[in-house]
Amino acid sequence: MIQRILSASRFLIIIAVVCIVLAATTLLLYGSFLTTDTIVQTISRGYVTSKGAKKLVLSFIEIVDLFLLATVFYITAIGLYELFINDIDFPPFLNWLRITDIGILKDKLVGVIILVLAVVFLGQVVSWDGNRDLLNLGGSIAIMIAALTYFLGLKSKKDKKEEKTPKP
Repeated sequence: MIQRILSASRFLIIIAVVCIVLAATTLLLYGSFLTTDTIVQTISRGYVTSKGAKKLVLSFIEIVDLFLLATVFYITAIGLYELFINDIDFPPFLNWLRITDIGILKDKLVGVIILVLAVVFLGQVVSWDGNRDLLNLGGSIAIMIAALTYFLGLKSKKDKKEEKTPKP
């Protein structure tokens, strides 16, 4: 009986899958609206400056970041569905979407965190007015990225070691 309950409880993950798909959809829609708004504002201003170009580039980098986050959320939802609910029959050109363990999802999340940190710092650099201390912010972000990269490296070494070790 307990085994049957535990086996059926895996379907609770569908709550997470639906919520993550909703989050991804919201990010995609927000990114679409933001793209449209940025383009309309740029055209309506009618003048071009190098400072405006930097702000425009940063705006589009942040928009791309939103779309990348939405994509990772979507992939996470697919991965959780595949791991807990049921396999998805992907066409051959989408086999890279197949998630076989939770570690792959963790790696994707760490990669997104690194990307977001880099975009945040880039935003600070582009909008720097000479008064803020970017060195401390940049140093803090660099330490965090280094720690996350080290974490990924350790995991990668562990995975390679496990592949070489024969299983009994």
